[in-house]
Amino acid sequence: MIITHQRGRGNKIHLLLDNEYVITTDVNFWLDHYIADGTDIDEEQWQELVAGINYKKALNKCGDLLSRREHSVKELKTKLLRTVDEVSADRAINRYLEAGYLDDEHFCVSLVDYLYNVKKYSTNHIRQECYKRGVSGDIISAVLEEYEFDNVDNIIKLIESKYLSKLEQENGKQKVIAALQRKGFSYSDIKSAFYRIEEDEY
Repeated sequence: MIITHQRGRGNKIHLLLDNEYVITTDVNFWLDHYIADGTDIDEEQWQELVAGINYKKALNKCGDLLSRREHSVKELKTKLLRTVDEVSADRAINRYLEAGYLDDEHFCVSLVDYLYNVKKYSTNHIRQECYKRGVSGDIISAVLEEYEFDNVDNIIKLIESKYLSKLEQENGKQKVIAALQRKGFSYSDIKSAFYRIEEDEY
């Protein structure tokens, strides 16, 4: 197989085998692994080169995704698999785990803090959201044990910030109760919140 390369846009390098395009890498990788145009390479050499290209791509994608926000290991891998193979994804993830830039427990703490203090989610809803992002049950339980949740207080804050106008509508209270239950709050907590609001009004 005869390898050649072509410059692409920006820092992209397109690699061809026997004059047919196969894969794209970047200038930095190509300079480190340069093979002169016209070189005859075998299948083993080519697969080694492709593995290196995909690993570099996976590392770059990890860095890009983690620079935007924290991710769990599972959701990061799911995103990586859209563009790279599983071996490359696993290698990149392990590299970031070893470097301390990927940590499910730290991710879970940040997520719980955001969902409880900003989104005003119930503890049940928070647990479900953590599960959806691939955090293990053991980590979720350990993190949640460190918090002192007041679901009733969060319900009151939600009612006062989001549902006051709806309470004035016909069957408004029932609609608000239904909306709060969809957010994962128990009926007993919702009832306690309304009781506390009504007590404060008198």
